[in-house]
Amino acid sequence: MKRILAIFGIICLTLFFPMEGVSQQKVRKVVIDAGHGGKDPGAVGKYSKEKDIALSIALKTGNYIQKNLPDVEVIYTRKTDVFVELHNRARIANDNEADLFISIHCNANNSSKPYGTETYVMGLHKSQANLEVAKLENAAILKEEDYSDMYDGFDPSRDEDYITLTLFQNAHLESSLILASTVQDQFRERAGLKDRGVWQAGFWVLYKTAMPGILVETGFLSNANDEKYLRSDDGQSYIASAIYRAFKEYKLMIEDPGNRATMAIDQQPIVKDEIVFRVQFASSSKEKSLNKFKEIDDVRVYRHNGTYKYTSGNLTSFSEAIKLQNKIRGLKKYSDAFIVAFENEERIDVDEARELTGQ
Repeated sequence: MKRILAIFGIICLTLFFPMEGVSQQKVRKVVIDAGHGGKDPGAVGKYSKEKDIALSIALKTGNYIQKNLPDVEVIYTRKTDVFVELHNRARIANDNEADLFISIHCNANNSSKPYGTETYVMGLHKSQANLEVAKLENAAILKEEDYSDMYDGFDPSRDEDYITLTLFQNAHLESSLILASTVQDQFRERAGLKDRGVWQAGFWVLYKTAMPGILVETGFLSNANDEKYLRSDDGQSYIASAIYRAFKEYKLMIEDPGNRATMAIDQQPIVKDEIVFRVQFASSSKEKSLNKFKEIDDVRVYRHNGTYKYTSGNLTSFSEAIKLQNKIRGLKKYSDAFIVAFENEERIDVDEARELTGQ
């Protein structure tokens, strides 16, 4: 599939070496983190708040685990509508020496079009859309007193702060990716939800937890259908059941060395490929030298339907692509320049690209 990048190196390491030294590991403690709470509502839909839906799904998920896996201790970062600082969420997981951390959230976007589920692991964002999701969830920091001192000057609103944050090398990345992929499989195959894939971004709470961890975006409160589903008891139960089933599969893989290699191959942990926008300004039946377009920066060529087509830019922001389009149209001979979109270097519909990136 064009959107999937199999992380081959991770699979090889998993096959030939004990994954993160877990040959004798048992999954006995899981921390379930309901995002936001109290004075921090999180994303706000027309009829609901993220903090309420996340808590309900978190409690249902924990109940499934406790009922069906009695050997697992479930620890919650909150069980009521209270505000819990991000650093305390991480501390709860670390102090309890948890084996896994699952943070449950709801997404939102300025557009009402995006819908579906995403699961994140700690890592470097590949697009502005990924960064914006991390900013949205990390913004809870700003509601804390003396947050600058507590978080070593990290400001969740500053793009540049995420560069430093994501330089952190997550020692549990492969385990986190496998769990994230399993969650998305369950959402798609068992719950029938739109799978928007596995992503990486700089979430502070994942950065500070000393165990494999994921952050699950269960749907968009900015989308009417998603919000209706997320507000319903059935919808919340389906989502919680999917997360539980993914946890159960992950636990089986970790605890049974015989399953580990097989499941690692089956899961193929994935990360969504970057979607970019470019401005197409010329085409020809025969390939031309890029030097012919000296007045335009960052020129690329691709072949589509037997024709050579020339583009400028490689942008993750659609609004920036519009600016570039207008600039190129200002050159009279390129007045019909237009925006095109690519995913994994394959051209896709611009509307699809905007929907996938929430723009």
